[in-house]
Amino acid sequence: MKGVCLIFFVLAILGTVQGDLKMGFYSRSCPKAEKIIQDYVNQHIPRVPSLGAALIRMHFHDCFVRGCDGSVLLNSTASSGNQTEKTAIPNRTVTGFDFIDKLKSLLESACPGIVSCADIIALATRDTIVVTGGPTWRVPTGRRDGTVSIASEALAQIPAPSDNITLLQQSFANKSLDLKDLVLLSGAHTIGIARCPSFSNRLYNFSASSSTDPSLDSEYADVLRASKCRTPNDNTTLVEMDPGSRRTFDLSYYRLLLKRRGLFESDSALTKSSQTLRYVNKILQGSLDNFYKEFGLAMEKMGRIDVKTGSSGEIRRNCAFVNS
Repeated sequence: MKGVCLIFFVLAILGTVQGDLKMGFYSRSCPKAEKIIQDYVNQHIPRVPSLGAALIRMHFHDCFVRGCDGSVLLNSTASSGNQTEKTAIPNRTVTGFDFIDKLKSLLESACPGIVSCADIIALATRDTIVVTGGPTWRVPTGRRDGTVSIASEALAQIPAPSDNITLLQQSFANKSLDLKDLVLLSGAHTIGIARCPSFSNRLYNFSASSSTDPSLDSEYADVLRASKCRTPNDNTTLVEMDPGSRRTFDLSYYRLLLKRRGLFESDSALTKSSQTLRYVNKILQGSLDNFYKEFGLAMEKMGRIDVKTGSSGEIRRNCAFVNS
C-alpha cells in the first residue's frame, strides 16, 4: 500500500508542476482579471468592431506557432539578433498589438506578474467576438508565456491563403486539429478583411493557360479587378472576405463558398474535398445557434494547442519582451 500511495503522491506533484488549463484559473490570484478584460472590451470594441477579426487572427497565428503562448507578441531586439514571429510575412498585417498591451497594463496594475499575455489574447478574442454579436465559448486559463519567437517558424507553420486542401489538412493535423475544425475555424472569415496580395494571383496571371483562377466565379473576379485590386501590384486596398455581411458573424461565408466566391484559394479548397464540402453543407443545413456552438468548441480546442502551464515559460511583465 505504501508503494501505491507513493506513486499517487508523485503523480500529484507532477500534476501540480505541469499544471493544466482550467476555468477560473485566476479566481484567487487575480479575481477581477477576466472582468477587467471584459469591461475594457465592452468599452472600446463597439467603436472599433474591426478588432474582432484582428484579434481572432492574432490568436490563430499565435497558437499555430509554438502553441498558444503569446510568442506572436514578442518584438525583435538588437541584442538577440533574432527576427521574431511578428516580423514574418503572415504576421506583418496582424493588428491589435496595442490593444493587448493596454489590457496587460491594466492587469499589471491590478495584479502584477499574475496574468499571462497568452491568456489575455485568448480571453480578449472571445470577449471581442461576443461584443460584436458573434458566438461565445469557454476559455479555460492558466497559459504561460513563451520565451522563444522565430520568424521562420511562423512562415513555415501558419497556413497560407494559397494553400490547397492537402496542405491545409496537414497543417491542422500537425496541431491536432481535424478537417471539421478547419471548416469551422475558417468560418471566422465571415468578419475578415484581406489585402490584395493575399489573393491577387487568382486575378492576374494565375497559370500559363488562364489569367484567372478557374475555381473563382468569373463575375466575382471581374468585380474584384474593376473595383478592388485594379493592378497586380496593389498592396494597400482592403477587401471584405464576406461582402455585404462583414460586420455580422453569420453563415454567409459558407454560402459564398458554394457560389465559388471564397476570396482565398484556401477558402475555395474547402469545396474541393468531399469531406470538407460535407461539413460546409451540414453547417448551412443547420441553425446559426448550432454553428455558434460548434465554432465555440473548435475555438476552445485551438486555444489548447501546445500550451505552456505549471512552471513552463513565464508570466511576461511586458507582452512585447521576455523578462530579463
